[in-house]
Amino acid sequence: MRGPHNLLRLVRTGATLERTGAAQEIFDAMDAPPLVRGAVRILGWPFQWLGYRGNPSEPPTVRALTALGPAYIKFGQIFSTRPDIVGTDLANQLRVLQDKLPAFEVQTAKASIAQELGQPVEEIFSEFSDPIAAASIAQVHQARLKTGEKVAVKVLRPGIEKAFRTDIDAFYFAASMIELLSPSSRRLRPTDVIGHFEGVVLGELDLRLESASASEFGANTAKDAGFSVPSIAWDFSARRVMTQTWVEGQPLGDNHALDAAGHDRVELSERVLQLFLRHALRDGYFHGDMHQGNLKVAPNGDIVAFDFGIMGYIDEYTRKVYAEILFGFIRRDYQRVAEVHFEAGYVPADRDVNEFARALRAVGEPIFGMDASQISMGALLSYLFEVTERFGMETRTELILLQRTMVVVEGVARSLNPQINIWQVAKPVVEEYIRLNVGPRAALRDLARTVEVITRYGPRLPGIVEVALLRQVQLDPEPPKASLWTYLTWAAIGGGAGCALTLAALWFL
Repeated sequence: MRGPHNLLRLVRTGATLERTGAAQEIFDAMDAPPLVRGAVRILGWPFQWLGYRGNPSEPPTVRALTALGPAYIKFGQIFSTRPDIVGTDLANQLRVLQDKLPAFEVQTAKASIAQELGQPVEEIFSEFSDPIAAASIAQVHQARLKTGEKVAVKVLRPGIEKAFRTDIDAFYFAASMIELLSPSSRRLRPTDVIGHFEGVVLGELDLRLESASASEFGANTAKDAGFSVPSIAWDFSARRVMTQTWVEGQPLGDNHALDAAGHDRVELSERVLQLFLRHALRDGYFHGDMHQGNLKVAPNGDIVAFDFGIMGYIDEYTRKVYAEILFGFIRRDYQRVAEVHFEAGYVPADRDVNEFARALRAVGEPIFGMDASQISMGALLSYLFEVTERFGMETRTELILLQRTMVVVEGVARSLNPQINIWQVAKPVVEEYIRLNVGPRAALRDLARTVEVITRYGPRLPGIVEVALLRQVQLDPEPPKASLWTYLTWAAIGGGAGCALTLAALWFL
């Protein structure tokens, strides 16, 4: 990392926020504490002349984030879904960062397509429009294939890879400085968090990966009622170009258009939240960027998802842990929530589980006492952060994207229906997952899978045991007889137990 260059980048960030007036607007909207205001002011105010001027016709925060570049725009996109955090006015201003950023020239897009696909645009498409949407990484054109099929063509921005690399280097530098100057922050693993962010972003910069993600996501969700994913035109997709089926519909963020089209916004708000939870828990593979700019409502009422550059994956064990935590909060069973944290190793074993349960109760009870419009998953995660800090819980990088996306989806749902009760809507999905995946039947199913794996490796087991014994003999040519007999005894016991469990599994299943 280039220290001086990255330090300059961070100073320029503060200077841009000051110069454009965005710092004051953000601080006021989020009611930032004096310490934070002072730190940014110290970094930015004396060096305002180093800040980017941006487009004076834009609102201050939009102007600053757009000038700073794509990585900063990503943060703005997240906050655009959270009027409960930044206020309705600022959230509405930030909506333009989702898909209404300045576009690049259509001729530049055509040249990029021709280079990627190896033939001129005119030979592939009978029609090709000016940009219809432009975001931080790419822009979209409406086109028509020679076959007559209407498609959407996504093209990466020129030089986007270098722009992101610059910002990510600066973020790494900031994370390392935080860890150096604040040892207590190391439990939050800021460098690992930036590493996770880097991996997510780099996946967005290769549209072949996004095409594959869209295809897999579409296959997983093919039977989900009220949800669809456009299909990919593989012959016309490459690293910097992605072509997919065109879908008509209203943007999920345009309430007036949704109302005019006769869609039920209350039902849509509940469905979008339940779909996200179902994808995350059932499949372990979910859309990681579900803001309004990436969602549309088709004429038949289906919610259609776009932009699969950021996808999240969580393994089966982590899904069970997360579901049990959510289920515990829904049932207000704080003792079980605490036990799950300890069983998963999220909280150090030397802490008191009962004290942790009481701390969780202090988090949960005030939230359940709120009006439905005030109940917030974002607030819960914020309070949990404070509690887990006291109990030495480290940041779980595998859950960062899941938690961030949950907060974004909540914001989308609340923009459709401010009175939505997040817990009530989530309850049936979480309960269904718990019923199917936690308990005796699920344990037997897991056992059957284990037996299946052992069966596949069955012919190799004698050889594995022989190699292990030979290694033991080489390390200790004359081991005590009891040692070998003990080893064989435990092997026999293990084999017998395995056979018994196998028979039990076959009997019950």
